[in-house]
Amino acid sequence: MDILYRILLYIHVSSAILSVGPFFVLIPIVNKLKSAQPGIQQAYIGIFRTSVRLVKHAGHVLVGSGVLLIVNSHWAWTTSWIVATLAVMGGSVFFLARAFTPVLKKFDEPGADQHFLIRKLSRSVWIYLFLLMLMLWFMVAKPVLW
Repeated sequence: MDILYRILLYIHVSSAILSVGPFFVLIPIVNKLKSAQPGIQQAYIGIFRTSVRLVKHAGHVLVGSGVLLIVNSHWAWTTSWIVATLAVMGGSVFFLARAFTPVLKKFDEPGADQHFLIRKLSRSVWIYLFLLMLMLWFMVAKPVLW
């Protein structure tokens, strides 16, 4: 394995960690949002916004390094685990765009149903974690699906 491939693999794994890790931190924060005072609640919302922004940028690095790894390896673009990862990734991109930022903006609206928004954030965190872990499984296990 040449040095360039090893560096790309390290970047890819590091960006995968940065793409998944923040969502595990958000689980207890969602629970704390339920009982937080308005000032503290805004701090938690700020953590959410920062985490989502970090995940988006790490995702760009993850995709870029993944493309370079495939180009520099023996894997074909039509390999089943690569196709499945790309399909889930495509869906998760749309999900990420609609699941967090619009909901976080609604916290700033007067009269917003905080409990509904918190439940929606909680559900979105778990769904997105599932999607991320599914993609991680495809990349690690490399199952032959067809």
